[in-house]
Amino acid sequence: MFVDEITIKLIAGKGGDGCTSFHHEKCMPNLGPDGANGGHGANIIFEVDKGLRTLVDLRYNKIVKGEKGENGKGSNRTGADAKDIIIKVPEGTTVYDASTNLVLVDLTHDKERFVVCHGGRGGRGNKAFATHENPAPKTSEYGEPGEEKLIKCELKVLADVGLVGFPSVGKSTLLSVISSSKPKIAAYHFTTLSPNLGVVKLSDERSFVMADLPGLIEGAADGIGLGLKFLRHAERTKVLAHVVDMGSSEGRDPIEDYRIINTEITKYSKKMTKKPMVVLANKMDLPDAQANLEKFKKAYPEVMVIPISAIRQDGIDKAMEELMNIIEATPKSQIYDAKDYASHVVYKYENVLPFTIKKVNGMWRVEGTEISKLFKMTKFTEDESVARFSRKLKGMGVEEALLNAGATLNDDIEIEGYVFKFKD
Repeated sequence: MFVDEITIKLIAGKGGDGCTSFHHEKCMPNLGPDGANGGHGANIIFEVDKGLRTLVDLRYNKIVKGEKGENGKGSNRTGADAKDIIIKVPEGTTVYDASTNLVLVDLTHDKERFVVCHGGRGGRGNKAFATHENPAPKTSEYGEPGEEKLIKCELKVLADVGLVGFPSVGKSTLLSVISSSKPKIAAYHFTTLSPNLGVVKLSDERSFVMADLPGLIEGAADGIGLGLKFLRHAERTKVLAHVVDMGSSEGRDPIEDYRIINTEITKYSKKMTKKPMVVLANKMDLPDAQANLEKFKKAYPEVMVIPISAIRQDGIDKAMEELMNIIEATPKSQIYDAKDYASHVVYKYENVLPFTIKKVNGMWRVEGTEISKLFKMTKFTEDESVARFSRKLKGMGVEEALLNAGATLNDDIEIEGYVFKFKD
């Protein structure tokens, strides 16, 4: 089964909890803190496997969750890091943040790796909190929560040449005679439902990869027919080879067919119109083909047209050599601009607090990413941890912001669903 688009939820592993412990020896208690840090939570990593051709392996994994790091122990024994999760994907897989639709990574090389979700760091043990003022702290941290992301993966096949055109113009037949690929061929529309790849080898030992892409019809850019099933996979190709039924075997006009396909490509992506395009005038063995070819050349004098007959294998060698020459002369293009990547989003600094405060049902609700992380890593069973939590909130400006918002002593303050009393 060919699957080229999938959406999954990723939850990286939580860090292991830090330990509160003190070193003891016989007759010598309280020799100082020896509680160690927890281990790092599991990262979720995508890795390219050139042997894969589809995203089908991800189809049944709607949620991928990483393991928690090992908790720290006494005697300075740091918890072990959790084992990372490696997700194998085909070459040409683009990973998006589904909430922003920005590109996280475009994976195009075998063995290429990218950490899509980072595991949480291990919580610190009490030894990490020892200071001259407090040499024996009774506080430690829970592990940091791992990142959570809803991501979308899209596969865009890697090929040098993409065969485009209406259904039943002979794209699959052409691919079958120039390579060892065995695409499904039949006398009805949309026989090709997914990209077929074939390696074309020339007599001089040069070679390139050609993709037979699903047939287009008018409105494909708007999702009619197979729509995006074709257009997505054409983005990575260096050259577009437009196969036109010059024999009008389906009763269509080759000139109009060419115009329609170009219109659909332009509507989908103006970048793709900048790719070199060659017209392969197929079915030249049919009676009306030569007359149609002359009309076509007059209508589009600037277009490179190569007459062929895929079924009779006429003109194939010349066409493949011409395509090879164009490929070698065409530099690799980037299908994404910097602005498409999440890592290139420019954030304008503003003096805005890293949390929000609003009054809900008579309580003051405090929310924010750092507030949430601090809360989840605080051990409220330890008095020193609670005091540290309070100091951190004050240092972040929460107390001042509450007073400015109108909060008074003994008001209820809600953080992460828990209610605290506002104290001086």
